[in-house]
Formats: sequence, structure tokens, C-alpha cells
Amino acid sequence: MIIIKTDAEIELMKQSARLVSQTLTEVATMLKPGVTTLQIERLCSEFIRDHKAIPSFLNYRGYPYTICASVNDVVVHGFPNNVALKEGDIVSIDFGVILNGWHGDHAYTFLLGEASDAVLQLLRVTKDSLYKGIEKAIVGNRVGDISYAIQEYTERKHGYGVVRELVGHGLGRSLHEDPQVPNYGKRGIGKTMKENTTLAIEPMINMGTKDVYTDSDGWTIRTRDGKPSVHFEHDVCVKRNKALLLSDFSIIEKAEQANSNLNTSYYTGKVAAV
Repeated sequence: MIIIKTDAEIELMKQSARLVSQTLTEVATMLKPGVTTLQIERLCSEFIRDHKAIPSFLNYRGYPYTICASVNDVVVHGFPNNVALKEGDIVSIDFGVILNGWHGDHAYTFLLGEASDAVLQLLRVTKDSLYKGIEKAIVGNRVGDISYAIQEYTERKHGYGVVRELVGHGLGRSLHEDPQVPNYGKRGIGKTMKENTTLAIEPMINMGTKDVYTDSDGWTIRTRDGKPSVHFEHDVCVKRNKALLLSDFSIIEKAEQANSNLNTSYYTGKVAAV
């Protein structure tokens, strides 16, 4: 069942989502070669708790950390570890918070230093595909319209692998609510979206095959061919003419651009305009 929120509840959800954005901004400030994802874990855990919130992911279905830190060929659910990040690494940080009883949950992928044109394009296309999906999150459209927009741009136009096993989802008092929001599908199918439906839209796009596998830890999901994967996620509220973004990439991007260790040359200049 899809749970429609009141306007007051949407405002509370925005506070939760913006705290995730603020925490990711702190990550953007401190990222550099030599930093470990366990250091990022500690930073995020302390920042969340300092702001009187609770980590959504910690102990959720047994997950043992506050964040998912997915590097290079890890698609999602990577465990933070003591391995130093290096020049050229693709680092996706995904987590959620509970604030005032409401979840925020989104992800952002960072690039440390120089990378190939192929990697830069993968980042650009994945980020842009998120906004193409968000454009379809309006009253009267169906969930499949979001799915189709993402798949059409990433897979059909650019030849990337769209992960099937993992999808976006509804969001609210629970971390995962109806409806599921796949990153592949057909236009005109799925649930019809009503005003104040809240979604976490999150393309997970692989440079090569769409196929993935799970590591022996039972959580870490990797690309089957070892090629890199990129993950961006926004929290969105369905509205009549244009979706309302609950999360805020602009503050993350500002910190990212100010950090000389991070590569933002893949930006199209359109990513913050929706």
C-alpha cells in the first residue's frame, strides 16, 4: 500500500533528507586519497548523532554499519573498511537517517582525482539519468514512466548495464515502503502516482554488464565483470507539475567543487536545475 503524506509530514521528511545531504557535504569536504571508508563511517555516525538523529541503516536487517561505502566495482552495500582510498577511485556513499520519526535516504558518488573519459561519462550519464527519472515523478504518471526514462537514457542510448536486482522505493516512517521503483521498465505500467507520494529514486548503473553477484559477507554487491558502477539517489515528493526534491545535491556539489582532491569535470551544468 502506498502511503500518501500530508504537507506537514513532507516538511518533516525534508528535514530528514536534508540532514543526509548535509552529512554527505561533510564527506565531500574530507575525501582525499589516503582516507579510509571506516573514517567516513565514523564521521557520518558522529554527525548524524550530533544532530539528534538515528542512523537508518545500522542494524537494519542485520546490516552492521551506518553507511554503505561502495568503491569501484561495488554496486551497493559495501562495508566500510581500513583500505586507503586512492587516486581514480569511484566512491559511492549511501545511508539514511531517522529524524522526528521520518527517514531520509540517499546516495552520492564521488571521484577521487583523475580518471578516464569512460569513467567520467559513466558518472555524468548516471547522474543525469536520475534527473530524467525525477522529471516523470508527477501526478498522473505511472512508476514505469520513471523506470523507462532511466533505462532509455542509460542502457538504450549509452549501452550501460542497468542493475535489475536492486530498485528504488517508497520512503516515509519506514525505510522501504511501496512502491518499488525499478530503473528499467515500460512506460504506462505500474502504480499511478498521486500527490505527496514520496520516493527514493536511485539509478545503479554499470559500465559493462548488468549482472551482479553478492560477496561472501552476504551484503556487498559487485559487478559480475569487475567494471565500475555508479549510484546516485534523491528523495522526491510527487507533485502536479514538477517533483519536489526533498534532498539537496547543491550543497554537496559546492563542497565537492571546493575540494581539489575530487573530480567534477563530468558535470554537465544541468544536474542541479531540476
